[in-house]
Amino acid sequence: MSNSTPQRRENDEARAVYLRFRKLFGTATGKSSDARKRETRVEGASVPFGAGRDPLGLSDVINGLTNNMGWTSPLAQSELIASWVDIAGAETAEHSTPVGIEDGLLTIKCDSTAWATQLRLMKTQITTHIALRYPDAGIQAVRFEGPNAPSWKRGPRSIPGRGPRDTYG
Repeated sequence: MSNSTPQRRENDEARAVYLRFRKLFGTATGKSSDARKRETRVEGASVPFGAGRDPLGLSDVINGLTNNMGWTSPLAQSELIASWVDIAGAETAEHSTPVGIEDGLLTIKCDSTAWATQLRLMKTQITTHIALRYPDAGIQAVRFEGPNAPSWKRGPRSIPGRGPRDTYG
């Protein structure tokens, strides 16, 4: 029985490949709808220098490929992150870094809470600039985070109640 299992897997794989090719190209007796579409000829389509026969530039081919494959948004998002210096300015970009984009939310990590507050005040300008320059990125909101501060509420030295604050005066 163990000898028939590998043979059976090969037959299943061969069958799957055959069915896929049959779907794409049809059989000898009947043709698939894709094969019939390829076979239909438009009058004048095979004429040299006819409509649609001009060669395309590389940028047109790549743009068409990214649109067909649905890569427009991820490419625009990565371009946005790469050009953060142009969006925010050189001085601001030294103190802030885009961390990531998730569900239309761009997260920016700032060096200090002062820089995070300053960028929150500029939030409308930054969001508008991003929407105009990178519309395919799908950015709907921007969040500015300051550095992580230690918390007194959790950790090995936390205690229930008010803790060390009750002795401060």
